[in-house]
Parts: sequence; C-alpha cells; structure tokens
Amino acid sequence: MSLNTQSLQPIINFIWSVADDVLINKYLENQYQDVILPMTVLRRLDLALEPSKEKVFKTYEDFKGKIDNLSGLLTSEQHGTGLAFYNTSQYTMKKLLADPKNINTNFLDYLNGFSENVQDIISKFKFRNQLETFENTGITFSLLEKFCNPKLELSPDKISPMAMGYMFEDLIRRFNEKTNAAAGRHFTPREIIELMTHLVYLPVKDKIQQGTYLVYDPCAGSGAMLTQSKLFATNPEGEIKSKATFHLYGQENTGEMYAVCKSDMLLKGEDPDKIKFGSTLSEYGFDPDLKFNFMLTNPPYGTSWKQDIDNLNVGAGKKVSIIDKRFNLPIKNFNGELEETCLTSRSNDGQLMFMLHMLAKMKDPKDGGSRIASVHNGSALFTGDAGSGESGIRQYILENDLLESVIQLPNDIFYNTGISTYLWIISNVKEEKRKGKVQLINASSKNFYERRNKNLGEKKVELKPDHILNIQNLYFDFEENDYSKIFDIADFGSFQIPVFQPMKDKDGNVLKDSKGKPKSDSSLKDVENIPMKEDVQSYFDKEVLPFIPDAWYETKGAKVSYEIPFNKYFYDFTALRGLDIISKDIIKLEEETDGLLKEIIE
Repeated sequence: MSLNTQSLQPIINFIWSVADDVLINKYLENQYQDVILPMTVLRRLDLALEPSKEKVFKTYEDFKGKIDNLSGLLTSEQHGTGLAFYNTSQYTMKKLLADPKNINTNFLDYLNGFSENVQDIISKFKFRNQLETFENTGITFSLLEKFCNPKLELSPDKISPMAMGYMFEDLIRRFNEKTNAAAGRHFTPREIIELMTHLVYLPVKDKIQQGTYLVYDPCAGSGAMLTQSKLFATNPEGEIKSKATFHLYGQENTGEMYAVCKSDMLLKGEDPDKIKFGSTLSEYGFDPDLKFNFMLTNPPYGTSWKQDIDNLNVGAGKKVSIIDKRFNLPIKNFNGELEETCLTSRSNDGQLMFMLHMLAKMKDPKDGGSRIASVHNGSALFTGDAGSGESGIRQYILENDLLESVIQLPNDIFYNTGISTYLWIISNVKEEKRKGKVQLINASSKNFYERRNKNLGEKKVELKPDHILNIQNLYFDFEENDYSKIFDIADFGSFQIPVFQPMKDKDGNVLKDSKGKPKSDSSLKDVENIPMKEDVQSYFDKEVLPFIPDAWYETKGAKVSYEIPFNKYFYDFTALRGLDIISKDIIKLEEETDGLLKEIIE
C-alpha cells in the first residue's frame, strides 16, 4: 500500500512545466491551477476511454434518436466503455491535434460529448470559463499537445488513485507556495492514511470477511482515504483479504477536489453518486438516517465554519441556536443529571463539529457498531473552558466511552504545516479490556519517523513501514511504557466551582445580608478546578480553606470540564545544570578565548 513518491516527481514536474511553457503571460500565476488541474483530470479520463472509443461512437451513432436514454448501452461492456462514464464525441485529445484550424470548435464538441457525471466534474472545475481565453490567446493546440505528450503518463492502469491524489496535492501545494496563498487545508500524507486504515480495520479483521460495509469520509478531498482503505481491506495479497463488499461515501466542499475525487471514483468503478458536493455541516448530502461502519477523515482545523453556523442557526440576535440533532446531545451537569445541550465550537475552528457529525453517523452497537479514525490538531484536545462547546464535545465522547486512543504524530509530517497533530481512534464497540479506558500513544519521537532527504513544503519527516508497525503494536499491546499511557475516563474530567469571599468593612468585619449570611465580594470571586476523582468538599477543605479560611463555594454555577493535556503525561523533565558545572564551563571558555580580545585590538 506504500507509495513511491519519488517515482511520481518527473510526471509532476512535467505537469508543472506546462504552466511555464504555455500559460505564462496568458494567465496570472494564481490562475494556473484553474487550467492545469482540470486538464490533468480530463486527460486521465481520456486515456481510460481511448480503448473503447470507436465502439462507443458506433453505438451512439447507431442508436441516437432511437432510444431516449443511451447511458446503459454506452457504459456496457459489450457496446460501450465498461466504465461508469463515456464520451460520444468522435474525438479523443490526440485526434483533436489532427485539425489545428478547428481545434477550438472541436474541443468544445469533445467536452460536450462527455456523460452527465463527467459534466458535473467539468462544471465544478468551472473549466468552460477558460475556453474563451484559450481561443483568444491561441493556446488550445499547445495545451493539448503538452497533455498528450508520452512523458505525461496519467493512465489509470499506471497511476493509482492514491498516486493521483498525491500528485494533485503536491501540485496544489506548489501553486499555493508560488502565489503565497494560504493552503487552508492539511492534505493527509499517504503513510498517515496507511496508519489510519490499519487501526480502523485490523481490530475487527475477523468480523469483516463477508457482508457489506459502508465507508465514509465527510471531508473527502481527493478521495484517497476512501479508496486506500477499501484496498487495504480487500487486497487479496494484503493482511485482511476480506471478500466483503465495501461501498464508499464522501462529501467535499471544494470544487476542484470534489472533481478530482469523483473522477477517480468513476475510474475505479465506484458509484460517483456516493460523492456529494457541499458543506458536510450545513448541506449534508445523504439521507439523515444513513449510518456507516467505518469513517476516516482529516477535517480542516483552525478554519472558520461561520457560514455553516449562519446556515444552521435558527436563533435571533447574537445567541446561536441550532436544532440539528447531530449537534444537540445529552451531557451530564455538575449534579450528574443529563441535559440536552447544543454543542458548538468556536466559529473560527470547526474541526470538532465534524467529529460530532461522525458520531451521529455511527451504527448501533447491536448492528455491529462503527469505528472512526480522525486527525486533529492540539486544539481539539484542550481548547475550551468548562461549560464550553469544545469541552462538552469531549465530555460526550469520553463519558459515552467512545474514545479508544489518541496518538500524537511526529511534527513536520504534513505538507503545509509543522504543528503537532493527533490521530483519534473512536469506537462504540470497544474490546472488554478497553472499556472505561483511554490509551495515549506518543509517536512523536525520532523512534517513529525518518527525516526526508528533501523537504516537501513543510513535510520534513515520514513514517516508514516499520514505524507504522511499531505504532500499531503499541496500540494492540495496550500496555503502559515510555510511549503508551492508559487512563480512566475520569482522569480527564474536572469540576469548576465558583469560590466566594466575604465583603468586609474598613475595620475588617464581615458584612452580612438580611438573612445573616456573608455578602460576597464580587471583586474576589474566583473559580477552582477540582479533579473529578476528588471529593469536592474534601478538596476544598484541603486546598482552599488553609489559605482563605473564610471562603466558601456554591454548586449553583458549577460546571463540568474535560480536556486531554497530552504533553503533561509525556513531559520529559530535564534537570537544570548545577552551578558548579556552569562555573567550570565559564572558566573553560575564558581559557579558550584568552588573549583573543588583545589579538583583535592589536
């Protein structure tokens, strides 16, 4: 399942050179990808259709006007492509080059000949918007000639969806770097996808040998997680060798990536209608009651979801009120009572909202349950005070015993960010030994990665097969060591209680209300965070009263908080050097530099 990315570099470099050779002075640099990406997809589809071209054209000519819907014939093995798409034009990209004089008219005819599902791809790329520029600048022939060059091997038989996804992501990364544009997305390295698929499928490999399973990515991107997870499960030479049927579902709100994903689903013989366009959070494309067996995703983090809030909000004024049942869940208050709560994260970071969305799509445990692998940054672990939406989401996950493990990945493993990232493994069918427990795995040390010889953007390190095996072994062993810690759910919880101090007069006497109770001084009001495993009164007596003897707390206004302070548990303390050692180093430096100042002056 591993991918030799170096072997793809000549192809990527050739595609990249098209911009400099053909588009320069015709397009602005920030517009290059509007041409390069759709042309790459179209050439890939074109190559897939070449072997059946004559047969399809004959079928079309023989039956047009006689049958209302020719799609069945044109996609059949006997009379058509044997694929889920077709092109009824007489042209291929290569044939277009035979008539340079009419190439613009013929190219439009060629585009119009594609089946409806490919028209959707062309539309999402907004590719027809480019045709007038092609004609006015006279680059249509040169562009097609470049993409028909034998050096540009894009055939589905030679370039897998995994490789194609990598190529697109690398091209987009280059475009963003060239124009200093913020990428806004964190494409998932292939080895991280491999780790995710291992941890999602291997724990249940004996249970998925037969049957039908639904796999879902709510942030599908190029579709690589979907196609590679299916390949891992069904590869006859792989570790699982499942003979089950796997249906792939995904949604993507970026037009160009949606088009890439849908095109590769067409080429792989997957159902392209199971890939939806639009925002998963506010424009979910599937039946609300549809549930999935497996979900894998890398949602956007640190990215605003304000537009989704506006679309979902039914409240008035500044107060957000979302009635969507995906985001309204029962969580316990301080008194242990369940309260239906609208859980929303900050508007500038929607990553945990995708987690809530996936939780709503889990199958019932009696129907086999679901497993989820989702990549997040550190914010998902600890951002949000007691009573906040983020804390509430973590509370729901932990108190419902859904979190199996959190794995810290190496820094500098993504293409456009060097920040710390964490892989969450979620399940509602935990093994007995994992029930009530959460395993934290620190795979960020140099024992779990190898430095690349050449950086790819921010990506400076990568996981080799042995590293993936070592990480999954830590997961399966489920033992405590330097890299693996196991906790009770309550270890991550605390109660935040309001603490009051009395108001006093100038003589230091406590002021009381009409009922004889001390009046609280609002300027001295504070909060105390009490670990959930501690008794609140005992903790208060031990940790607060010795320092503020006249303080008191009230349970009214008390809040529940959950966070996973990952670094706290794996902090490697390094003792400071002693004064004697520092003194010796200073004396040694003085001896080494003796006479240096005199030499410089003279």
